[in-house]
Amino acid sequence: MDQQDTLRNEILSKVLAWAANSTEPHQEFIPGQTPIPVSGKVLSPADYRSLVDASLDGWLTEGRHTDRFQRDLARFVGVRSATMVNSGSSANLLALSALTSRKLGARALKPGDEVITPAMGFPTTVNPILQNRLKPVLVDVNIGTYDASIEQIQEAVGPRTKAIMMAHTLGNPFDTAAVAAICEENDLWLIEDSCDALGSRSHGRMAGSFGDTATLSFYPAHHITTGEGGAVLTNSPLIRRQVESFRDWGRDCYCRTGEDNTCHKRFEWQLGDLPQGYDHKYIYSHVGYNLKATDIQAALGITQLEKINVFTQARQENFDRLYATLVGIKDLILPVATESSEPSWFGFPITIHPDSKVNRTDLIRFLDSKNIASRLMFAGNIKRQPAYQHMEFRQVSDLTNSDLIMNRGFWLGVYPGLTSPMIDFVGETIAHYFRGA
Repeated sequence: MDQQDTLRNEILSKVLAWAANSTEPHQEFIPGQTPIPVSGKVLSPADYRSLVDASLDGWLTEGRHTDRFQRDLARFVGVRSATMVNSGSSANLLALSALTSRKLGARALKPGDEVITPAMGFPTTVNPILQNRLKPVLVDVNIGTYDASIEQIQEAVGPRTKAIMMAHTLGNPFDTAAVAAICEENDLWLIEDSCDALGSRSHGRMAGSFGDTATLSFYPAHHITTGEGGAVLTNSPLIRRQVESFRDWGRDCYCRTGEDNTCHKRFEWQLGDLPQGYDHKYIYSHVGYNLKATDIQAALGITQLEKINVFTQARQENFDRLYATLVGIKDLILPVATESSEPSWFGFPITIHPDSKVNRTDLIRFLDSKNIASRLMFAGNIKRQPAYQHMEFRQVSDLTNSDLIMNRGFWLGVYPGLTSPMIDFVGETIAHYFRGA
């Protein structure tokens, strides 16, 4: 072992010692005073060690850690490939943009083609449709599961419909069997937004393994974190190439960072109206972006992914504990797992019953006064948001449930950083509120 290796080992040993102390919980939980967030990162000494180890390499763009993280992630989900990117929102953009590539032939999405998507959800599930000059077709969701209505998806399919893009809301898988059947029957692409659902299963398979493309987010709020970060999953080598091209400025070249002439004909290409032999590293087949992540982020992803099963179990235990406290409150519509699914719950969704006299804002303010954080159900009905009021949509129904959730829905945290006393306090506080309502 040379001196550099010895120094590295000493550094990493000290990092582990420092992190072992810093990651231990020091604060006693005081009900009503200690903040109870809806989400957050859960880091271990191994995570800190991995971050420092990667930084000592001095290789700041994608490298050896990215290679391993992508392999580990694809293996865990059960897909052929995973491409790391800088966020889940970027992953959604790339997962759809890749399907517009002319290299996919007649099935490539074209401006004006329709993409079916739920009206209730996070904006970056809808945004890529609009950003690619496609037309969103909005369908309503079911209360309780918060997945899209299968009947409305079937009704929404028209002559210009070419894809379905939808999310597993708060970790609860949509009806994958029914949606896959609709796609197969109508020759539609399926873009599976799994950003909130790493570790969730449907019909025995991992969420993220059903779509032609699928996405994940590694923002600190999610199931694992790389700080910022995300990934695009696919089983198709052809689609993966287009994902990488759109991610990497739209270039046609597929050399890895730090490599040249992988194709062994770098100066022999003739594409577009470029001269024969134009350097392939500077030929662009798509109007792309730079949405790459760093190797340091990937290093954190490796050690975080090793804990995903522990995280999933903790989420389920917190969910079950909270559910047991709230199940008797008639004013609340509690979450329901989709049939044949095993959610890795991102949060605990609740809708206040339309017949209840309880006002959601009053309840949330009461929870906030007890230092219990909550969040609304993302954008509610996306059509009601100011940014989208003048966008062109087609909708199948009056989106009644999306409006109800917009007005009376919210969600609470169940992430692994919450302790049993915290979860109990959340449930008891809500139960107390409704006893006095």
